[in-house]
Amino acid sequence: MKHIVSLVIALSMLWLLNSGHYSPLVLFLGAASVALVVFITLAFEIIDREYYPIHITFRLIPYWGWLFKELVLANIDVAKRVWIGKKAIYPVVKTLPVSQSTDMGKVIYANSITLTPGTITVELAENEITVHALTLEGMEALESGEMDRRVKEIE
Repeated sequence: MKHIVSLVIALSMLWLLNSGHYSPLVLFLGAASVALVVFITLAFEIIDREYYPIHITFRLIPYWGWLFKELVLANIDVAKRVWIGKKAIYPVVKTLPVSQSTDMGKVIYANSITLTPGTITVELAENEITVHALTLEGMEALESGEMDRRVKEIE
């Protein structure tokens, strides 16, 4: 039930923020569209902890801040290495352990690695992840476990 209520609230807020109009007709159409979307999601039985993870919403906000900082730093590092040339690039492929216990946590971790410039997730298995990094330093940053630890905290 709390997933349905939070979905109604999120969709209503999104509708109100995007429309910018608060006339009775627009509000009625917004309420009707929210009701239709909620009806469809209930009919297809797709509202649950995996599809709509409200339990991690507030823990994601600080993680997104940290990830954004890491993305900026990685972008700067990759740009420098591109300007320097081939001598600054040392591609590495390694398999690292994964400490997340849920599928969602593992996917967040894999996607965070792929979002970070210079690294990409090649394969995600049950308890390990194969990563390609543009540099040895990028792989060492992943091996330090900081990103893994932060994603584990979200779970």
